Amino acid sequence: MNKLILLRHGQSQWNLENRFTGWKNVPLTEKGEYEAKKAGELIKKHQINIDRVFSSVLERANRTAEIAIKQAGLNNLFESNKWLIVKSDKLNERDYGDLVGLNKQETADKFGKDQVHIWRRSYDTPPPNGESLKDVVERVSPYFRENIKPFIEKGKNILIAAHGNSLRAMMIELEMYKPEEISSIELPTGTPLCINLNQGRLVDFKYLD
Repeated sequence: MNKLILLRHGQSQWNLENRFTGWKNVPLTEKGEYEAKKAGELIKKHQINIDRVFSSVLERANRTAEIAIKQAGLNNLFESNKWLIVKSDKLNERDYGDLVGLNKQETADKFGKDQVHIWRRSYDTPPPNGESLKDVVERVSPYFRENIKPFIEKGKNILIAAHGNSLRAMMIELEMYKPEEISSIELPTGTPLCINLNQGRLVDFKYLD
């Protein structure tokens, strides 16, 4: 059996400020860096040797990956004075379009709570000039199948440091949840979700503690 670890980035400054972040580059907070370190400690505690690391191209996910694998003591992933992380914008957070940078409460006051809830949680309704979760699934799934799944099928342990919505998309691809179920799934920041696989097939999953 091998493992796939999904890791949502640690708390970012705009998480703290309750803003829609999307593709905007926003740094981790002090708490976010602590969460990333804690994630690495949990990976080390469970003696999971990671073979490959994937991330989006956004700073908050990259930084979380770097801190976590350093804390886990995964020196096999350090070469030529840098951490070996495969980055792709296909793993980026959902693009929230016109909502990027807006405070979520202020947005609800402006557009109405029900409308904002639809934009945030429906599967196929995008915010103005942004992506729906269905759109995210359609860019994440091909990348996963072409670039990540082959390593899983070879029995490698994989870490993916990304974002709430790109990781939800991956959960749909892995058939952990159906599209109509995924909107209720919350992924806590900086907490590794460990998925056990057997010959590429899902066995079970749980958060490391």
